[in-house]
Amino acid sequence: MCMKTSQTLDDPTGGPSADLAPDLATPSGDTLLVERARRGDPIAFELIMRRYNQRLYRLARGILRNGVEAEDAVQEAYVRAYEKLGDFVGPGGFAAWLGRIVINEALGRQRKSGRLVSLEDYMTTRAAMGGAQGHADAMRSQEPGPERLAANGELGRLLESAINSIPDKFRTVFILRAIEGMTVLETAEMLSLRPETVKTRFHRARHLLQERLGAQFEALMPGMYPLGGTHCDRIVANVLNRLDRASAAAREAAAATENT
Repeated sequence: MCMKTSQTLDDPTGGPSADLAPDLATPSGDTLLVERARRGDPIAFELIMRRYNQRLYRLARGILRNGVEAEDAVQEAYVRAYEKLGDFVGPGGFAAWLGRIVINEALGRQRKSGRLVSLEDYMTTRAAMGGAQGHADAMRSQEPGPERLAANGELGRLLESAINSIPDKFRTVFILRAIEGMTVLETAEMLSLRPETVKTRFHRARHLLQERLGAQFEALMPGMYPLGGTHCDRIVANVLNRLDRASAAAREAAAATENT
């Protein structure tokens, strides 16, 4: 989750303004945020974005295997989600609904580019495996010196390359289950799969990664595909600017219609 906005939301009962961010930082808070966003409250939608940016970026990044394109996909998905908020039927399932919009956007971009999962990344990863044990040994050092930091970064890149090389259907399940910590049922709902399929694909993904990297990849899972504060802020700002421009254009069109 990105850092919350410092702005406040009015009390839903109509009382004095209050900072409701702590109360909204729970899954049940989605209902309130969605209702506020439907009424045109930009702060509510900003809180939605900051809550889900990391997860959705990782999901798009896992499909597209490109950080810049993943950011673009998430931004476009947010705009589409905002436009379709009236179609969402709650109260639960908002995270999965939002995730499916991101998945469709990412897959659409993938189809347009004509990219297919290639074995080239896998061969590159296998060729680099000779140095992986040395990196793992360096990471066992208790002193966070330059050598250890370099080893951590290099091993992390090796792990990312391995994740990128496994087939899409396994990679997306693995990212949601192992990196995002989602349950089998949550993953199944977001990807529109049966729970049994999620379990099978997750098992297969783990097997492929362990086969290629060994057991040391487990310790680095939470740090995969991070979304820094600057990137998070950029996504939020770009989406809000697009929504502002669209709203202004709609008002101008309405005014022009009234004057004719």
